[in-house]
Amino acid sequence: MAKASNGKSLFNEMTRVQMPALVHLTRLGYTYYGRIFEDMADTVYDSDTNILKDVFISQFKKLNPEHDGEAEQVLKVIRQELDNDDLGKSFYSRLKTTSPVRLIDFDNPRNNEFHCTAEFTCKNGQDEFRPDITLFINGLPLVFIEVKKPNNHGGMVAESDRMNRKRFPNKKFRRFINITQPMIFSNNMEYDAEGGIVPIQGAFYCTSAKKAAPFNCFREENPLNEDVAPYIKGYPYRAIDAEVEKKILKDFNNQVIHTSPEYQTNLNVNTPTNRIITSMCSPERLLFILKYGIAYVNMEREVDGKIETINQKHIMRYQQMFAALAIREKLSDGVKSGVVWHTQGSGKTALSYYLSYYLSDYFARNNKVAKFYFIVDRLDLLEQASQEFEARGLVVKTANSRAELMEQFRNNQAQEGNSGQQEITVVNIQRFAEDKERVTLPSYATNLQRIFIIDEAHRGYNPKGSFLVSYYTQ
Repeated sequence: MAKASNGKSLFNEMTRVQMPALVHLTRLGYTYYGRIFEDMADTVYDSDTNILKDVFISQFKKLNPEHDGEAEQVLKVIRQELDNDDLGKSFYSRLKTTSPVRLIDFDNPRNNEFHCTAEFTCKNGQDEFRPDITLFINGLPLVFIEVKKPNNHGGMVAESDRMNRKRFPNKKFRRFINITQPMIFSNNMEYDAEGGIVPIQGAFYCTSAKKAAPFNCFREENPLNEDVAPYIKGYPYRAIDAEVEKKILKDFNNQVIHTSPEYQTNLNVNTPTNRIITSMCSPERLLFILKYGIAYVNMEREVDGKIETINQKHIMRYQQMFAALAIREKLSDGVKSGVVWHTQGSGKTALSYYLSYYLSDYFARNNKVAKFYFIVDRLDLLEQASQEFEARGLVVKTANSRAELMEQFRNNQAQEGNSGQQEITVVNIQRFAEDKERVTLPSYATNLQRIFIIDEAHRGYNPKGSFLVSYYTQ
């Protein structure tokens, strides 16, 4: 069997998946940082967090010129935040914020620095793990990718089990888990559940958890079922830099594979691993996911007569991401209403939560303040939706009568409360079914944009009109 210079078989996970994926990342605009060894700790990188110090400080000064002397202090605060037992919530809040300082320029991808490396050890005392690939934005290690060779023993179920049993519960890994946002796992095979409901092979993603995180499939949008999805096919890939490719292979003692047919085949942009990397980690997509696709869910519920506390971190499902992107496209085309089709359990309440932040920013860029209404047709759905929104951190208002809802419309306030937090008003439309009186509303302020999200709209459809027109007009 052919051997690489490191003595390993040419056909292992490193040569078949990891090296091609690392080279593929350079096509997406990532700069290969080079190998990072433990003797570089606290000079090249911060050993507590694996943040690339020089990159972080340089980018901090670039993005915050009026605060350029505060980079070291911010780094110190980040270290402290990542020690919190909060699944990285405090750090994530800092990551998204734009004031008084910002860590990422979400509006201008090219204003950020994207780096990648492989085999970068996460170490705390005697405990360590080594992600196959780590991705950085402005020096922050925000993504890691684990790869296996095709037909690996146990499939991706084994990889999920390792994360859930050994890494997530280990408190010594808390800082590294807290700073990581998307996590991607692939054995470079197409999805196959082998007759079951849990795929054992393919490319999956999740985000951090305290105990266990479900692995999600990712299917790139492909409405015409083309051989290669449009986003993958049409992405403006950069040409592979021969010198960078040579350095990557040399750093991992794999120069000999460069001309092998298998390596060249695995460089294809449409392999399962490279596909999910493009879909989720291309700079534009990754920034979108980081800003709008993460939710912290904190709630209590009764299970078998006992109160159970839920503290979870969720990441956008691919269906929710494509719904949000489609809404963005339609709004840009001047469309003001539409339907998002969903299946049972697809997470429409979660989508509404994500949209509340995305659409707030969208309309803010047009100097408008977005105000959200979530319309349901049953009291139990009102209670359920309210709980789900509150669990994710939204301030929930309800309109208990038609008069109360109309008063909200008349006052033209951007917010009903004074907390300054994101708000949503949940309304049970059936409460207004008996009141058919038409209400004429004054034109509301030009800088206020009301957004109505109607849950299960087909159940209240009136053949002579639309769902809401019988109750109020705007």
